[in-house]
Amino acid sequence: MTEKSQPEQSLDSRLDEALDMTFPASDPIAVRSPCPHPAIAPDDNVGGSRVKYYRYLRHRLAVRIMHWINVVAIAVLLMSGLQIFNAHSALYWGQSSYSGRPPVLQITARQTSEGRPIGVTRVLGHEFKTTGVLGVSTQDGQLTARAFPTWATIPGPLWLAMGRRWHFFFAWVFFVNGALYVAYSVLTRHLNRDLLPTRDNWRSIGRSILDHLRLRHPTGDAARHYNVLQKLTYLLMMFALLPLIMLMGLGMSPRLDSLWPGWVDVFGGRQGMRTLHFIIACAIVLFVLVHVFEVIISGFWNNLRSMITGHYEVRTNPHDNPR
Repeated sequence: MTEKSQPEQSLDSRLDEALDMTFPASDPIAVRSPCPHPAIAPDDNVGGSRVKYYRYLRHRLAVRIMHWINVVAIAVLLMSGLQIFNAHSALYWGQSSYSGRPPVLQITARQTSEGRPIGVTRVLGHEFKTTGVLGVSTQDGQLTARAFPTWATIPGPLWLAMGRRWHFFFAWVFFVNGALYVAYSVLTRHLNRDLLPTRDNWRSIGRSILDHLRLRHPTGDAARHYNVLQKLTYLLMMFALLPLIMLMGLGMSPRLDSLWPGWVDVFGGRQGMRTLHFIIACAIVLFVLVHVFEVIISGFWNNLRSMITGHYEVRTNPHDNPR
């Protein structure tokens, strides 16, 4: 059999060749290991070839417990935070909301000339109609003026005091759980072994970005490791966004402001910290959405099983998906 001529090669193959010349395949997402893992179990015949796979312990019990505590805590914090936001559905920049400057973000309601309520969201002076989701939503079969709808808040009805109780309690749960996870990662060397990027990771970051854009995921032994984008994202969450959102939350406390006067001005004042708190929360929601999307397209049941039982299945055939 003769080799295909250059014009007959697929565009995908030629792009792969160009990528291999540009970015070294040292990142796990770009590596396709030809050597099977020693602990391999045979599986059914697929397409005439014998497919093999093995399972290994990917997540220890402590990591799994802390992960699911985080899932619950983040969900409750988000929904109770929206309840608190509904009490005053506008964000400002500065020390006070009485400066006369227009809000950075405002979710409100107004009536049309026919007397019908509509939801309005204003962002940096630009106005959008958001009836049904933001500003005005259906509650008990009737259109009701509220920033976020009842299904997105805890508790459902407008109840600021109870929303604050939920928020503050789960903020402590989230803080203690996060501190335990960081301590566990350091003591067990999970941080150094699995999360800190290596020199080879940094060299192959371009290839990793392109593979993610093309929805290509590692197979074989390469699937056992985090790729460089995962590592950087987890580190950004652990040591930047999550500590910062807690700091912004503390900055809205009048008692702490009185203990250390002036420190909130570094972040634009109390209203500025409230705005930053909201923006970082949106960034965390974006991270969660991307995280869940990647879990689904890279093998939903395999990923879910690994976070419940700890065991992750690796297939040695790159054309076969884990079960």
